[in-house]
Amino acid sequence: MLKNKFTQLLTIILALSFFASGTALAERYSKQKVVYHINYDNPKKQAGALKNIQNHINAVGAKNLDIKVVMHGHGLSLLLDPESLSKLKKFKAANATPKMTANVDNLKDQGVDFSVCANTVRGRKVDLESDLYNVDQKDVVPSGVAELAHLQQLGYAYIKP
Repeated sequence: MLKNKFTQLLTIILALSFFASGTALAERYSKQKVVYHINYDNPKKQAGALKNIQNHINAVGAKNLDIKVVMHGHGLSLLLDPESLSKLKKFKAANATPKMTANVDNLKDQGVDFSVCANTVRGRKVDLESDLYNVDQKDVVPSGVAELAHLQQLGYAYIKP
């Protein structure tokens, strides 16, 4: 009787450890293409969006994901240097703090692409080199909303955290 209880307990522990492992979770999902849409300037929501993306990677595995983040309008505040806020009157917030940029860098290191809207850059007179954190010309798309539609046509799932 005691041996039977011990065997059952051991089986339960092994099963729980298997299901709790990242490998078990990653095997559940096939390859995914996802676009995350950020057009708001709330730093807590933006930090939450980055956490959602990391959780997504943890569950599916970076090798099984093609994740793009498209920012336009107030969403550029995610990468806006706080020192630039005073000269850019059309932004209410600049959230490129050391913690936020570390999270962005970590996601980029895992293959996440961050895109910014050329219309917003031009319309709000943003200087890519001095106002935005780690943004090159290759990261600029002609239109944030057009990019979202384009990626959805290519089969990317749309998520707005």
